[in-house]
Amino acid sequence: MNKVNFTTILLMIFIPFVFVALITPFIKKIANHVGAMDIPDKRKIHKVPMPRLGGLGIYAGFLLGYMIFGEQTPRMNAILIGSFVLLITGIIDDVKPMKASHKLIGQLLAALIVVIYGNLLLRNISFFGINFDFGIWAYPITIAFILGCINCLNLIDGLDGLAGGISSIFFLTIGIIAYFQGRIGLSVVITFIMFGSTLGFLIHNFHPAKIFMGDSGSMFLGFIISVITLLGFKTIITSSIIIPLCILIVPILDTICAIIRRKLKGESIGTPDKSHFHHQLLRKNYGISFTVIIIYIITALFSAASVVWILVDKEIGYIIYGILLLGLMIFVFRTDILFEHRRSDKK
Repeated sequence: MNKVNFTTILLMIFIPFVFVALITPFIKKIANHVGAMDIPDKRKIHKVPMPRLGGLGIYAGFLLGYMIFGEQTPRMNAILIGSFVLLITGIIDDVKPMKASHKLIGQLLAALIVVIYGNLLLRNISFFGINFDFGIWAYPITIAFILGCINCLNLIDGLDGLAGGISSIFFLTIGIIAYFQGRIGLSVVITFIMFGSTLGFLIHNFHPAKIFMGDSGSMFLGFIISVITLLGFKTIITSSIIIPLCILIVPILDTICAIIRRKLKGESIGTPDKSHFHHQLLRKNYGISFTVIIIYIITALFSAASVVWILVDKEIGYIIYGILLLGLMIFVFRTDILFEHRRSDKK
């Protein structure tokens, strides 16, 4: 498929959207039946047990879209197998929480499948006209990139609609760039299908959520985002990694800050806490919905900068990126996302 058929694109979005929107209430019943419930504790925001397994609905929409619009290739087979391994890992964790090390095994297996069987590799990156060829290091670098995307989405999934909304903005941005460049490939077919599937789930997941996506959803979304990015290096999304990294700036920054914060405290990287990006906004007495919308806006601004960078003018894009990054850095150093600030007890 070399040219964009706008009607086909709408169907790629609409069919998974409707399917996931309709199937999610049944998945909620399944989650209740098998005990896949997210129980509140002092670290969590919600106050009552919530069904998980929402990722199963997103995955079902992805499969339906692929069966209708996709083509069978060895690379697509690798993506399907890898994503299924990750889905099963997430479902097991949603029903009975696993150790982080055990989840990492499933994540690593999924990454190895698409890298070795699918031959999906981050072979080189171009920055400012300089090309970096990774050679044999392309294998561990690609695996690390996939694992990073998976866990970024997993860590940011702390409020109703947050991970799903950020992912939807990512898919929409990549889709817009693809459309205006006038071509379409495997990565873009997956992008539009995933956009519809994620939106269908968000109907049930935005605050007040009726179901959570669970690890089955957040890990799957992170995996697919990494796959779309890697496919884009050989197709039409971008010649550099700057676009996906900037669209996902909030979960990436949140993950980096979480690692540094926990290391400064002498804690394990996997230790859960309530100092993530969204927790900092909640501490300013913003409601859950408003906090999520603020993060949507930040993501959308970086996405708009990405569209400008790739479609309009790179210099203007860099300027917008710089202004937005400066704003984020100010936020980081004025909150407790890296380290706790001493506060006066005076009123």
